[in-house]
Amino acid sequence: MNKNLRLLAVPTLALGMVAMAGAPAMADHANGSYTVDFQQLSGTTGTATFAMDIDDKTATVNLQVSGLGETFMDAPYPHVQHIHGGAQGTCPTMADDADGDGILSTTEGAAAYGGIQTTLGTSGDTSPAAGLNLELAGQGGNYSIERTFEMNAETLDAIEAGTAVVVIHGLDPATSSSEEAFNAPSDLEPSLPLGATSPALCGVVTASQMGEMPEGGADTGVAQSTSNNNMGMLALGGGLVLAAAVGGTYVVRRNAADNA
Repeated sequence: MNKNLRLLAVPTLALGMVAMAGAPAMADHANGSYTVDFQQLSGTTGTATFAMDIDDKTATVNLQVSGLGETFMDAPYPHVQHIHGGAQGTCPTMADDADGDGILSTTEGAAAYGGIQTTLGTSGDTSPAAGLNLELAGQGGNYSIERTFEMNAETLDAIEAGTAVVVIHGLDPATSSSEEAFNAPSDLEPSLPLGATSPALCGVVTASQMGEMPEGGADTGVAQSTSNNNMGMLALGGGLVLAAAVGGTYVVRRNAADNA
């Protein structure tokens, strides 16, 4: 792993609310084209576009992201993203902010979008087990992921049922409701800041009338590798955590972008 990230894996967390819900395989594999209309969560000002074509079990995905948090601990901010499912098939709203701190945590949002079913990494493993493979995360505030892979049956079922949701994680401390709220202990791992593990963008996967995938990366993006090499996984099962450095606790301040 790039040592500049200074991020390590943490043990798998038992998080029942976000554990991937099993579902029987459906005969129909949700063939067609799909898009996502992303909603900004917890003060996020970033944007993203998502297009996906499915042919039997083969999915071709084009994700373009811009304007998210740029740096984390003086290194490019690793943003992980997934297709969630098995729940309500919706995105959370501030009404789901149970503790009223101004940040929708991963667990507060899980009732709406469910557990990880597919990891949308830049290459390699797309299973839920790769949910925290930081080598495969989008790096910085602007990046693109363009790749073709075999979709698992659970995700295909969720897409066909209309309950698949794309979630991009990692809030920007500069746009958070407050520095105190951002740096509060994460609901997933108390040694980490809440904002670093919380969803930033969310959108329901919906059928599209468009017949062609967009081409090329975002104008300001950093294109990521689409190699199929399976880099060393930092597994987290159904949960999501950015890992703390050995013996330390992260504090991310509002001027973090100045350190880019």
